[in-house]
Amino acid sequence: MKPNQLNIQEALNGLKQKKFSSVELTQACLNRINKTDKKLNAFLSLNPKAINEAKKVDQLIKSSVSNFKKFPLLGIPYGLKDNFLTKGIPTTASAKLLANYIPQYNSTVYQRLLNSGAILLGKTNLDAWAHGSSTETSDYGSTKNPWNLNYLPGGSSGGSAAAVAADQCIFAIGSETAGSVRQPAAWSGVTGLKPSYGRVSRYGVIAFASSTDSPGPLTKTVTDADMVLKVIASHDQYDATTSSLPLKDNSLDIKSLKQIKLALPKEYLVKEMSPKVKKVILTAVDKLKQLGAIINEISLLDPHYAIGVYTIVSRSEASSNLARYDGVRFGKSRSAFTHEAKNRVMLGAHTLSSGYYDQYYNKAQKVRALMVEEFDSTFKKHDLI
Repeated sequence: MKPNQLNIQEALNGLKQKKFSSVELTQACLNRINKTDKKLNAFLSLNPKAINEAKKVDQLIKSSVSNFKKFPLLGIPYGLKDNFLTKGIPTTASAKLLANYIPQYNSTVYQRLLNSGAILLGKTNLDAWAHGSSTETSDYGSTKNPWNLNYLPGGSSGGSAAAVAADQCIFAIGSETAGSVRQPAAWSGVTGLKPSYGRVSRYGVIAFASSTDSPGPLTKTVTDADMVLKVIASHDQYDATTSSLPLKDNSLDIKSLKQIKLALPKEYLVKEMSPKVKKVILTAVDKLKQLGAIINEISLLDPHYAIGVYTIVSRSEASSNLARYDGVRFGKSRSAFTHEAKNRVMLGAHTLSSGYYDQYYNKAQKVRALMVEEFDSTFKKHDLI
């Protein structure tokens, strides 16, 4: 295997055992990007300092192996979705309105990755402003699926998912408002973890819908996702919505699920679901039973209601968040918005307007509260859903 094909654990072991240097690992990833990205369009920009940062890492490794304990992702190259602010490095959110924007400070997620010793290769493509599920709304062209260039990688974190699937990086970071980490992970055949809201700081992430935006890792294995989460998660003084609860250090080596109670909502096996997908889910349920889990079929609000709630709440918050791009602070006027952004701004402004607020936004928030109550009640009796 080439170094860029390794997962985080394998790459760290290779660095520790001096099978290759961080420079060689980083260069292998950059070579892969140069070879494949004209067709994939996963990266919007590359970090010109990546190799120099890798040289510094090699000096740290040479000085003491104990530095791997201080820096848990030491020397590991990764891709970062281009809606995370990176000081001195362009951040566009795949929108040409921000084509010339250079941030003056770092997002918390990027800063924590810097502190962990990870090496930024570059910024990855997304649906503009994270408005989409396929990367087709990117102002810089859609990303292609590495497994088949006639297909899409999903979105909005499509560039990050494709970069991991194509071995352009060892891991990547995405953000999710409603499926934007998990869905491209599914379409691209990688692991995507959407942390609970507030577990990872939103500070320095260009906002879509502030009450649901959640940064998360895209990796090659579940263990890798756990490793990255431990680096980027924790309370942040710059984000009042972050949780102060400690992250549980759950073991991933459990061989038995004895006495673990799982809830199976019958409404979630929706009639539109492909029979093949339904079979996969129920086969997994049977496997969980074999491992000792107790499965209880339960009833929750029909998930179709969630689509209406999400549409109203997200468009309302998107309209509010995009109002700051007025041509004064960011150089270009709102005429630079493309169709999808204008569409969401108009719908959001309508649902928040006088006479329609109670009819739409307020009602959506009430249904959302019912859903939260149902999940709270379910988790009092079950460990997992």
